[in-house]
Amino acid sequence: MSAAAAERTLNVLVYSDDATVRATVRAALGRRPAGDLPLVEYIEIATEPAVIRRLEQGGIDLAVLDGEAVPSGGMGICRRMKNEIYNAPPVLLLTGRPQDAWLATWSQAEAVVPHPLDPVLLAEAAAALLRPRVALAGR
Repeated sequence: MSAAAAERTLNVLVYSDDATVRATVRAALGRRPAGDLPLVEYIEIATEPAVIRRLEQGGIDLAVLDGEAVPSGGMGICRRMKNEIYNAPPVLLLTGRPQDAWLATWSQAEAVVPHPLDPVLLAEAAAALLRPRVALAGR
């Protein structure tokens, strides 16, 4: 990791109406989802309007969206952001079950992890999506 990348903090937006899901994501990813990545700062959001407002401000390296959130599910939010927000960040979508992964194709998410959340799988998926962001910043 370059010195510039080491100094940079990654911003991870975590959306769910359920505080337990947001806490599970934070615990699984920790301060650093992988040893070769910089520290992570979390932006927790519980409503769709707040997600869109924050994404429009920019500076988000990864959005983790709960597909089971209500009243606005992460799949619909993902599709909306990919179609409406210029240079939207990559999305890790949390689905209700592994069979729902096909819906992620419709939503345009880059990665999918099913509930119940496996911390290792979640951290691996997040790290894979964050590494290219760090590489771009290091240039």
